[in-house]
Amino acid sequence: MLITHANLITWESPNRILEDQAVLIENGLIKELGGMADMAARHPAEERLDARGQYVMPGNICAHTHFYGAFARGMAIPGPAAANFPEILEKLWWPLDKSLSNEDVFYSALVCLVDAIRHGTTTLIDHHASPFAIPGSLDEIAAAVDMAGVRAALCYEVTDRDGPEKALAGIKENVRFIERVKRDKPAGGRLAAHFGLHASLSLSEETLAACRQAAPEGTGFHIHVAEDISDEYDSLAKCGQRVVDRLARHQLLNANSIVAHAVHVDGREMALLAESGCRVTHQPRSNMNNAVGVAQVESMLRLGIPVCLGNDGFSNAMWEEWKAAYLVHKLWNRDPRRMGGYDVTRLAVDNNAALASSVFGSPVGVLAAGAQADLIFVDYHPYTPLTAGNLPWHILFGFHESMVTATIVSGKVLMYDRELKTLDEEAIARKARQLSVQTWERYNRRMEQNLS
Repeated sequence: MLITHANLITWESPNRILEDQAVLIENGLIKELGGMADMAARHPAEERLDARGQYVMPGNICAHTHFYGAFARGMAIPGPAAANFPEILEKLWWPLDKSLSNEDVFYSALVCLVDAIRHGTTTLIDHHASPFAIPGSLDEIAAAVDMAGVRAALCYEVTDRDGPEKALAGIKENVRFIERVKRDKPAGGRLAAHFGLHASLSLSEETLAACRQAAPEGTGFHIHVAEDISDEYDSLAKCGQRVVDRLARHQLLNANSIVAHAVHVDGREMALLAESGCRVTHQPRSNMNNAVGVAQVESMLRLGIPVCLGNDGFSNAMWEEWKAAYLVHKLWNRDPRRMGGYDVTRLAVDNNAALASSVFGSPVGVLAAGAQADLIFVDYHPYTPLTAGNLPWHILFGFHESMVTATIVSGKVLMYDRELKTLDEEAIARKARQLSVQTWERYNRRMEQNLS
């Protein structure tokens, strides 16, 4: 396929913006890019996709999300409002994840993937929980990923909060799915796996050791770390160590591991994270919503920690996450010089692309020969000069997810002219509405039992 009449944003290092270009895609990869007239003359027989002068750029990447939380939208939580993060877990997320069926898991993923395709997010790293539907739950999500055509890495969050049998079931689900992905290499390389853990505060010493022992060699672990200060105090009470020290002792931090949030880590913990080579993901919208604080992202970057950008289950409009990151650090520090546009780009583009490329074993998140053909078309009409140097501020103050008109993954068109090609949004939303009513009923029964 030849994409024609494109203005390219390559996200190379250094980034380039190239006008009136064409992109040749072959076997799911970018084979060549060059001037429109030359490329059209040399590839006259290729199927063509007209960008009509729009910006063509790598799709957005989400480094940490939760598909399973989709059915929480608009749900009423009985009783007084949660006053802190532990109460949010106990009143919302833990009763909700217990209320999910396998079918709920599938449709929770589908509605999130509709949202991702519409908003130009082509790669997502998910962290799943459904304690009463554990075996095969990752296959349900994988089926949704395959149907949608996006790129995703999946895991199941192991926890002790529902008892030892379910902790063991979570371990088995992770191992089974990791081995499935290694064996089958499904979906044309669009599927990957991590070993999921909930958080230190819901994991015993014995379960952490069992996870490390069960994980296949080279596995990366995906875990929430010090999202709230309660995680640190829980760890100190359990073993006399802070969370990162504890995870390092259990050998769970490596170059393939992902640490989500890290809001309340101290200097020594940051040093351990840097030494391990693991990635940290920043989710500013979620952190603001849960009132847990703001991670010291700039300090982590100075230490060499590759901090990435996720959304923690918020909408897959990742430019909204850019804007939240850009603004909240200024407010938190009362300093407009903090978290500049280049810093946000380092998280959302450079580090996210490096993470995705590592997970999927080939270049992702860059428009260059040999990279995965994961691209979006953006119908943006700048009324001031747009250059490689000032692009971050055009994205922060000009780009909007409604401007995404086409989404392509591995060379397959998932949306063109804002029309979805792989998913029936109306049918998916209709089915999800039916299922979510039943999910809410199960949730409310659980909450009534907890309150009685």
